[in-house]
This record gives sequence, structure tokens and C-alpha cells, in this order.
Amino acid sequence: MSFLRRRKGKASDSEPAPIEDESEIEQENQKHKQKQKLPSKDGGKPQKWSCVDSCCWFIGFICSIWWFLLFLYNAMPASFPQFVTEAITGPLSDPPGVKLRKEGLMAKHPVVFVPGIVTGGLELWEGHQCADGLFRKRLWGGTFGELYKRPLCWVEHMSLDNETGLDPSGIRVRPVSGLVAADYFAPGYFVWAVLIANLARIGYEEKTMYMASYDWRLSFQNTEVRDQTLSRIKSNIELMVATNGGNKVVVIPHSMGVLYFLHFMKWVEAPVPMGGGGGSDWCAKHIKAVVNIGGPFLGVPKAIAGLFSIEARDIAVARAFAPGVLDKDVFGLQTLQHMMRMTRTWDSTMSMIPKGGDTIWGGLDWSPEGYCNCSAKKVKNNDTSTVAENRVNYGRIISFGKDVAETHSSKIEMIDFRDAVKGNNLANATHCDVWTEYHEMGVGGVKAVADYKVYTTESVLDLFRFVAPKLMTRGDAHFSYGIANNLDDPEYEHYKYWSNPLETKLPNAPDMEIYSLYGVGIPTERAYVYKLTPTAECYIPFQIDTSAEGGSENPCLKGGVFSSDGDETVPVLSAGFMCAKGWRGKTRFNPSGIPTYIREYDHAPPANLLEGRGTQSGAHVDIMGNFALIEDVLRVAAGAKGEDLGGDKVHSDIFKWSENINLDL
Repeated sequence: MSFLRRRKGKASDSEPAPIEDESEIEQENQKHKQKQKLPSKDGGKPQKWSCVDSCCWFIGFICSIWWFLLFLYNAMPASFPQFVTEAITGPLSDPPGVKLRKEGLMAKHPVVFVPGIVTGGLELWEGHQCADGLFRKRLWGGTFGELYKRPLCWVEHMSLDNETGLDPSGIRVRPVSGLVAADYFAPGYFVWAVLIANLARIGYEEKTMYMASYDWRLSFQNTEVRDQTLSRIKSNIELMVATNGGNKVVVIPHSMGVLYFLHFMKWVEAPVPMGGGGGSDWCAKHIKAVVNIGGPFLGVPKAIAGLFSIEARDIAVARAFAPGVLDKDVFGLQTLQHMMRMTRTWDSTMSMIPKGGDTIWGGLDWSPEGYCNCSAKKVKNNDTSTVAENRVNYGRIISFGKDVAETHSSKIEMIDFRDAVKGNNLANATHCDVWTEYHEMGVGGVKAVADYKVYTTESVLDLFRFVAPKLMTRGDAHFSYGIANNLDDPEYEHYKYWSNPLETKLPNAPDMEIYSLYGVGIPTERAYVYKLTPTAECYIPFQIDTSAEGGSENPCLKGGVFSSDGDETVPVLSAGFMCAKGWRGKTRFNPSGIPTYIREYDHAPPANLLEGRGTQSGAHVDIMGNFALIEDVLRVAAGAKGEDLGGDKVHSDIFKWSENINLDL
């Protein structure tokens, strides 16, 4: 497009305009073309699309899709997901409560729920200035909004005193009460809600259900010292029995709640002031059955990784994927260090350190599981083909290096760390805004830990006493991890032994029943391959070596983690041994012969996304929505005994593995 020629003076429209020099016209055209180009800083070249632009557009696209899907979800009829699911998989079965109501089952025994670690809500009753406006609002559970708004303040208020294991000065965080304390962990993420709803379908209501919520951060005995929680549980159970025609309660603990209720059963019968003074027949008078779900009776290896490096499989993968992001000061937060400082004040975590030592968990060159099928491919019940099993040194719960994990112990040079001098400081800790006990170890201490090369469950206790002496000083005062030689020794009357089933006796209650219900068929953390972290300020010197892979020769080793059968958190060995052997029949741990039953639930993932977390899951928390498990629980609550359920239901090799453990019964 050319410009109009200019006119000089006031020539009339009929007069032809005089034409300027052609070179001027060309210059005007060139200027016009230059204006049509985008300005840029690189000499007139068009701007290029930057990475920032791409990221912004991508984030905007994801947010738009998210809000659109959220709108559709809220706009659709409530029955639409069920309609689509039935169109894909066929008609859905009735929920257990509906099914059993049709059979005529009705509420009979009052039920008591005992939640596990982290699943119960905690709310603020007193705090520092940074927590203004949070009175009686949840710090743990719910939306976790305050974690995002003021993370350092949240960490400060969720931590306990590192010396006493109780409240820090000026802070009071207390457990939420009622069924709402643990029905949902977060919006849409159920824990007890599905079980409660199904109990309601056969006639239960709040007066016949009780959530024994407690501050799961505290040591078990300190929940009584600070909050009188054990006394409240005792009083509520007595009230429920008295107001329900004398029908005894059915207690349903989950996860760490299993250990907490073991402690309670010893506390309630022990004389005051250490115990509740209920007498030796209290449990026999008040408890019909204890239905344990996902119980870590003998501890979990995850607790070791969590205390040692604030890791589990998922955190280790994230730490390897983005090296340094979780370790260093990002946006003013040293994430892992803050998490380690906080969780190391929670004494309850030490209750889940593996118990029984090498006798239960294996030594340097053996483990009860011995060979384990770690194939991801599930074997059908009618498949008669043989499945290759791989020998795994599960007894080496921590190995520094993949080669150390696989080499015979006679070829490993282990340099004892126990008397090592904790050398110079790791770094200038004045630049750190968070303190961990690793800052006091020094380079010499870190090197000594790695030079020992391999740890079993017995030597891990000495390892923790070396790397975290304050943590273990409190832990050794409240928990024990051994095997009692003589249970009649007055030593075992102390509360530190009450949550260890290998150092205490079950109550004298032969009519009571004990169940162990748990999931199987999911790879579960059992042992770890570690490496040293490059030296830096404020760092955690040890981390899981995610590059350690077993390949086809040893598929049990993936991402630095050896897996065995379990529910993704608790290995079968821990969940099943006591009911399979330790308490089976009359033993020194079960002198009155309380009947014990194992009920395993083979994991099956959801058939489609609309099923949510599924109704056949064997995962540690998702199993709370497993229809088969819920049906078993409802039948027991309605009066059934173990034989009525069909006795044991086992999919794993728990009885075989239990026989490999040489324990004096």
C-alpha cells in the first residue's frame, strides 16, 4: 500500500497535487513498514517467545482446565458417577451396611475407634503472636490452610519441646474431639467416614460410637500426663457398657492406634499412680473384641528412614528428581530440615521403630522372609506356573551402597562408630535458620556412620543414639524394642514396655478375641540403600540412594528401597506375626489363650477413576473403605465370633515366615 502524494499550498481538489521527489516517498514507505514490526532489544528483530511466557500460558491453561472440571463436577447430578461406573463395570454391589441390614443384622456392641498417627485432627488453644486468629482452628487435618499461609509459624506450633516431649512455652495444641476428629483427614479424603456410615446403616449412632482421639505426637504415657486421655477412654468405655445393657465394647484401632491401645490395656489394669487402677479383670469385663486394622505390632522400617533422613520412598524420589530443592534454603524454607526438627520432637514416632531385633527382622545374612517374590505381576489363584523368587538380605535394614547390601557379611569391613569422635562442625551453622542434631555431629561423626556400612534392627538403635541423642533419650524413657526373657520380672511393670507385644502379656480375658486385619499384595518398604550427601550448610548428610536398582536379578530393589509384601506401609511380618504365632494359643505372651485371627485382604486397585480409592483396596489407609473388611467389622460388632467369619483368611506366607523365627513361646 503506497502513501498518498502530498499537496503543497491550498490547491483545489480539481487540481493535481504536485508530486514530491520519489526518494522521499520511498523513505515514507520504509518508515511505515518499520512501524508494523514489533519492537525488540536486539536490533529490530521480532521478539522471540520466552520460556517464562510458555510457563505462564501453561499454568493458566492448567488452572482453566481445573476450574472447568471443578465446575462440571459440582454441576453434575450426584448419581452421575454411579451411573457411569455401572455402565462400565455393571451393577454395583450394595454397601456392607445395606447388605447386612437386609440379612437382619442390627447394632449390638458399642464400638470404639482408635485412630493412628497423623490421621486425627489437632487444633490450637494457645499460641504465639504469629498465630493470631487461629484459636480453635485446625493446625493438622482439614484444609491445612495455615501451612501454606505461614509455614514457619505452623512448624513452630506443631513442634513439641525437644527436652520434655510436651508443650513448648506459650503453645497449646490439642486433639479435636468427637467423630469429626478423624472421619476425614482432609476434604474428600476419608479415614473412618465410610466405616462410620456403614455402622449407621445397621443402627449405630453417636451414643454407641466413640472416637478415642488423642494427641498422636505425644508418647503414649504423656497423653495421660498432659490430657488424661487414657482416663477418658476408660470412663467412656465403662459408660458405654453401662448404658447399652452390659454389652461389652468392640475396639477398632488403626495403624499406630493399635500400639496405643496395647498400652491402654496394660495401663487400665495397672495400679495407680502409673496405671488406671481398673484391676486385672477390667478388660475381661468391658471388651468383647479388639479388631486391629493395619497394625504395626512389631514396628515399621519406614520409621527408621523417617527418623534417619526424613525420607520414605516418595520423598527420596522427589529429592533425587530435584537435587537440593528440598535440602537448601528455597524461598526462605529449608524444607527437610524443618520437617526433621519438627518430627523429631514427636515421641510417638519412636513407638514404631522395629521391635524384636535380629530375632524377628533378620541379621546380616538372613531374614524370615528369605526369598520373596517381588514381581509386579500378580499371580492368579488358579495359576499353577512357578514364579521366580529372589533372595534378599532384608535383615540389613540400612546399607551404605548397593554392593554392601548384596555382599556376604564376611567380606564387609565394618568399622565401629559407637566410640567415634564427633569431629569438626559440618558447616557454619550460624547461617541456618533451623537446628538439627546433625549440626553437632561433625564430619568425623558422619564418616564414622558411613564406615560401619551396614545396620540391622539392633544396631540401628545404637545408630540413633549416636546421631540423635536427645531424641533417643526421650525415646528410651517411653519405649522399648527388645524381647523379654522373663515377663514376671517386676522390670516389665514399667509403662515403657506396655506397647511392645514382645515385652508384655495380654490381659487375663479368655473370652475376648483379637483380630489382625490388614492388606497384602502391595510392595512395602523393608530395607534401604543409603549414600552420603555432598557437604553443604544446614544439610542432612544421609539420603536414600535412588540410583540403586536391582534390575531383573533382584526386582525387590527399586530406587534404593527393598520391598516385601504388605499394605504399602506395614510389612506382613509386623502386622501378622503376633496373631500367627506370638499370641496363637496359650503362650507366655498370651497366658489366658485369647483367640486370635488373621484376616488378610488382597489388594485390587480401582477399576476406573470414578471408583475413587476403590472398594477392594489393601493400602494402609484406603483399606478403611474396603467392603470386605467393613463387612467383617460389622459382623463382629453385631455379635459374630471369629469362627462365624470363617477363621483365618490368608493370602501371604505369614505362617511360613513366622515358623522361620526362633522365638521362645
